[in-house]
Amino acid sequence: MMPKLVITDLSKRFPLAGSGGNGGEWLEVLRGVSLQVGQGEFVTLLGPSGCGKSTLCNIVAGLFPPDRGEVLLDGAPLAASRGRVAYMQQKDLLLPWRRVIDNAILGLEVQGAPRAEARAEARDLLRRFGLERFELAYPSLLSGGMRQRVALVRTLLCRKDLLVLDEPFGALDAMTRAAIQGYLRRLQEEFGRTILFITHDVEDAVLLSDRVYVMTARPGRVRAEIPIPLPRPRQSTDGGVVREKAGLLALLHDEMAEAFR
Repeated sequence: MMPKLVITDLSKRFPLAGSGGNGGEWLEVLRGVSLQVGQGEFVTLLGPSGCGKSTLCNIVAGLFPPDRGEVLLDGAPLAASRGRVAYMQQKDLLLPWRRVIDNAILGLEVQGAPRAEARAEARDLLRRFGLERFELAYPSLLSGGMRQRVALVRTLLCRKDLLVLDEPFGALDAMTRAAIQGYLRRLQEEFGRTILFITHDVEDAVLLSDRVYVMTARPGRVRAEIPIPLPRPRQSTDGGVVREKAGLLALLHDEMAEAFR
């Protein structure tokens, strides 16, 4: 499988508040992270809170550079591949003065898509996500889960080769979570989208992924690479899913036990 994304020996640290970084204290967030995401693959980063998953996402999205290491997208350095990544952060970041549909088409507008075409495409996705009655509402009128769904629609509408999704299910109820899991599976299978998915939820990782990278506690490193060779669609009660969940939970338990020794 041709790699879409290749990360090699990636490290990042930040100055602690008040230290200024010049001779002061630093917080090492990532240390020597290496991983690959193949074309059309669904790969999950799974790890404890604070292990650097979001920092890695920010680097892949080009928001800031690594201190050491290399990020290649389609074989080219990340700096030469800007605009190829659609990134959904943990916060929805909806613009309060724009209605739902206009928040959803923001990425398409930036790309120069005709407004009527962008709105038609957005209406279809908003309907699939149960938001068709709220397309003219402002974000202040939406629940946290609804705002999260609008943010996901906006990300999907960017039409990028690589989707980076940082905890996209955090504010969703169980039924909406299951529905969006199904949509992400279809997005990957039908349209060959490549997805790098960040979560601390083991069940999400097993239900959705082709492979899972388990991260250590901070400074984040890759502890294990786990293939998930289960047929789709997957249900949380399937025997294979239960076994894979148990294996990942054991790895995470061991990691946390080591971190707190």
